Amino acid sequence: MINSAATETRSVVVEREMPHPPEKLWRALTQPHLIEEWLMKNDFKPAVGHRFNLRGEWGGVLDCEVLAIEPNKALSYTWNFNHDDAAFALQSVVTFTLTPTRTGTLLRMEQTGFRPDQKQAYGGAHAGWKQFFEKLEELVARPD
Repeated sequence: MINSAATETRSVVVEREMPHPPEKLWRALTQPHLIEEWLMKNDFKPAVGHRFNLRGEWGGVLDCEVLAIEPNKALSYTWNFNHDDAAFALQSVVTFTLTPTRTGTLLRMEQTGFRPDQKQAYGGAHAGWKQFFEKLEELVARPD
């Protein structure tokens, strides 16, 4: 009998409405110098198939590849972390969705791919994305 629980994955979802147009949030999601301010050091380029790294302050390096880009609407990339401990070795996908609202933009981030044995990684991502979003909000609130 195959244990289906082993193949089930969990997602981290963070949603926040921000009083800014999608274009302003899009810049923060796709321009390397801005990504560095709220997320991590990177060599991102907004091109499908572009491979890049995110370098965390903790010394970890994430291997990423751009999967989908829809300007001012959606951005998706892999978010993989190679680690000797399976509980921390992560194969995941991060997707940002921007939806215009009457007062700004609803930004939704979903990170999929957490296995049941990755409770610490899942918890860390939950806390981490909340902090990233706070930094992102501060960044986009600054005058241009």
